[in-house]
Order: sequence, then C-alpha cells, then structure tokens
Amino acid sequence: MLLALGIIVTVVLIVWLDADGYNDNSDPTNEVDFLDAVYYTTVTLSTTGYGDIAPVTERARLINAFVVTPARIGFLVLLIGTTLEVLASQGREMFRVARWRKYMDEHVVVIGYGTKGRAAVGTLLQNGLRKESIVVVDPNPAALDDAHEDGLAVVTGDATGRQVLRRAGIQRANQVIITTDRDDSTILATLTVRQVNPDAYIVAAVREQDNVPLVRQSGADAVVTSSEAVGRLLGLSSVSPTLGEVMEDLLTYGTGLEVAERDLLVTEVGKQPQSLPDQVISVVRDEKVYRYFDPVVTQLARGDRLIVVRPAKELPWAPRPGTHNEDTTVDEDD
Repeated sequence: MLLALGIIVTVVLIVWLDADGYNDNSDPTNEVDFLDAVYYTTVTLSTTGYGDIAPVTERARLINAFVVTPARIGFLVLLIGTTLEVLASQGREMFRVARWRKYMDEHVVVIGYGTKGRAAVGTLLQNGLRKESIVVVDPNPAALDDAHEDGLAVVTGDATGRQVLRRAGIQRANQVIITTDRDDSTILATLTVRQVNPDAYIVAAVREQDNVPLVRQSGADAVVTSSEAVGRLLGLSSVSPTLGEVMEDLLTYGTGLEVAERDLLVTEVGKQPQSLPDQVISVVRDEKVYRYFDPVVTQLARGDRLIVVRPAKELPWAPRPGTHNEDTTVDEDD
C-alpha cells in the first residue's frame, strides 16, 4: 500500500508541476489543475487513460514515455504481484488445513512454537511422526511464520481460549505439548486442555520448579522444568566436564548416543536386562518404570518395554540392526 501510494503521489506531483504541458479537452479553458492531475494519474496508472486529458508538449510527452509509463508498469506489477501472493498464501493455507484435517484424529497439538516448541516438533518428526499429524497453536506472527515454513498446520490465537483449542481439534488430540513463555499461561492452558479433552496426554514445560505441582494439579501428565534442567547440566559440566559432555550428548538428537524406548523381542523374554545388546537403563512393566537393577525386573517378561541407550543412527523405536523383522511380544500376543 505504501509503495502504491508513493507511485501515485510521485506521478501526481510530476503532472501538476508540468500542468502547462497538458490539455483538458473537457474544460473550455483546456487548463489542468491539481484535481485534474490526480484524476489523470489514477486513470493512467490503472488503465491506459480515457484521452480527455493528454500531454501536448514535447516535454510532457517525454515525461509520460520515460517516467509515467514505467510507473504505470510498476504500479500494475505491484498490484498483481500482491494479489497473487495473497492468493498463493491462502491456497497454501487451505492445502495445509485440508491435509491436516485428513489426519486430525489422534494428532499432536503443540502450544507455543518458540525454541522449546520447535525442538519438541523436531524430535517428533525425527522419531517418525508425520507433519500432517502436528498442529501448532501460537498467537505470535513470527512463530506462526516459522511453523508455516516448516510445513505445519497452524492455528492462530491464545491457547487459553476454548474456541482456539477447538479449532486445533484438541478434543480429538492424542497428545498435547505446552511450551508457553509464562508459567501462569501454561497452568491456564493445561486446565483448559484437560477440560476439553480429559484423555489427552499432556506434557508441559515450566520455568520454575515451584510451579510443577500446580501444573500437575491442572491436569498435566508430565512436567519438565527447563531452568532446573539447564542448571543441573551446568552444575554437572562444572563438576565433571566429561559427564556434562555425555549428558549433553544424550539430550542432543541425531549425534552420538540416544535414549530410546522399544518393545521387548520374543527372543529376549526371560533374559536379564544386562545381557541384551542394547544398554538397558530401565524397564517399563504395567505402566511402571523400574531401573534395570530392580529385583522386580531381574527377568524380562512378555509385554515389557525397554528404555535403552543406543547409537543415534538407529531408529529409536526399532530393534537393533539385524532384528528388525523379529516379532515383539506384543505382536505375538495379537
């Protein structure tokens, strides 16, 4: 709008200052005043003109040929280009929404697309989740632009409002990740999400450890304290630089070591966790987590899931290379 207005004002001034070089055929005196200059500019830039006002002197004709005509072309290109850009943006948005609604059941809603939100989405994608199964909710235009560039479906608005969450399909979401900038917003968003969807698995991030009980009481299934985690990592790095390096390696996706969860294989039933090729650190049995040395999990049983440390190049949810085609205990039960 500013560029278009600038072109119009410039051409109006050029025509008005050179008014003696123009004839107004509809005026008995043939004089061109300021209003005539505005009229001539608008009809000339938007069309080829009506011919009622025309340049008659050589100077006026040269100015029209080398200034006004290029300005007309620039004005039309600006108008058409902006229109095409808006239409293309709307088309992309409609395509994203259509693609997202196709996978709307049991999807993941990410509230907040800042540093933590982007990292969470990156981890989900690297673990095999489709982009079509992720919906981002954020009121920040910059964050929404980043989500658009990443090919994600976006809902604009404050996640503490029910209508915004309903547009994101929160009532059918399987998981919700909340990473707002303020702990009070996180608590309110968690309450609203839990009221709309009592069954969703909610993971929330808070800045202060004191707010963890409040977020859990609001309905979060898991709470991560970002400031405490960073502080602990800094302390470990200070006490033992090598230990801090290993911990950072485990928290960084795609290089070195990874913490992963996988199903127990049929051939691993009855074995000890320490005897498996993977470095088992915990065993999930009946929805409870046991350390690998706990007497309860001395022998692995059907239906167990393993928390392991493995090379980052391997799929986190898959068995080790060479065993990808083996049945898990869950599959055999089915």
